Amino acid sequence: MKRVLRRSLKLPPGGVDFTSNDYLGLSRSAELHKMIADAMAALPQKRNGSTGSRLLSGNSELVEGVEQKLARIFQKESALLFDSGYSANLAVLSTLPQHGDTIIMDELSHASLKDGARLSLATKWNFRHNDLADLRKKLDSAKGEKWIVVESIYSMDGDECPLDEIISLANSFSAHVVLDEAHTTGLGNQRKIDVAVRVCTFGKAMGIHGACVASSSDVKNQLVNFSRPFIYTTAPSDHSVVSISCAFDFLATNTHLTKELAERINYFTSIAGWSRSNSQIQVLIVHGEDKVKTAASHLQEKGFDVRPILSPTVKEGQERLRICLHTFNTKEEIKALVDEIKSLGL
Repeated sequence: MKRVLRRSLKLPPGGVDFTSNDYLGLSRSAELHKMIADAMAALPQKRNGSTGSRLLSGNSELVEGVEQKLARIFQKESALLFDSGYSANLAVLSTLPQHGDTIIMDELSHASLKDGARLSLATKWNFRHNDLADLRKKLDSAKGEKWIVVESIYSMDGDECPLDEIISLANSFSAHVVLDEAHTTGLGNQRKIDVAVRVCTFGKAMGIHGACVASSSDVKNQLVNFSRPFIYTTAPSDHSVVSISCAFDFLATNTHLTKELAERINYFTSIAGWSRSNSQIQVLIVHGEDKVKTAASHLQEKGFDVRPILSPTVKEGQERLRICLHTFNTKEEIKALVDEIKSLGL
């Protein structure tokens, strides 16, 4: 019988953070915390909760104003807020592709995208990771409206999708691209991207919580009218909405943070012989569950918060140490971590 991994909740082990998604350190920023508190205090109406779904009592000028702001930032006609990137992905893929359409997603797509596709009445296919030839082959056989699903950076490998080539291929087949930007939102991607849907997540580099779907007004209307994750959930609180607005204002005046993160990434890749990513997500494959768990435990004992990634999150035999880099990681800390990993002889 195949052994099933049993997960459990544990408190963080402490040590230098090489695990969290707080890439720019915004979640620990005292300045951003004060900006949010001041903005909340300035609201004319003080509400602890939104009181209901957006279609009932939960809508407000505040949330509509922030959505308009996000649409400008991501250079789309409109934006629609969700409580999380998971909910946003679920909403997009369970609503937009219809019966008779075809969803073609990268095989390494996030679980939320796969779950959304499962809820859709469309045909679901995978294409080999970042394999444009395989994607073209699938597109050539697809029926109905074609929906290509990719991520800007893949969370378990840290590699980028060939986005420009995928957009060009999509255009040649009149296909729609759904781009999950969970691990790039806030990292210099506030530019115009010619895709049908951008799912932008705020719980990682932006240091807060929530997500938005940036799209055309027609797509937004489809989601408002037919997306169950939007219709049947309580609207985000004023605090969540204000936090989103403040985080983007803070980042706009602290552009040095993305440069500092790039410096940390460049330093890590220059001293780690196993690096295969140019992003803030670095991976070392350590075959075998016991071996990778032992390695992670050793690093934690040495004062580094590094976690093992196990099956079924990754394929069996592809277990790994996943190292997330941040602006607040010093070069001394990065070098000490790399030296300790090298000493393990993995």
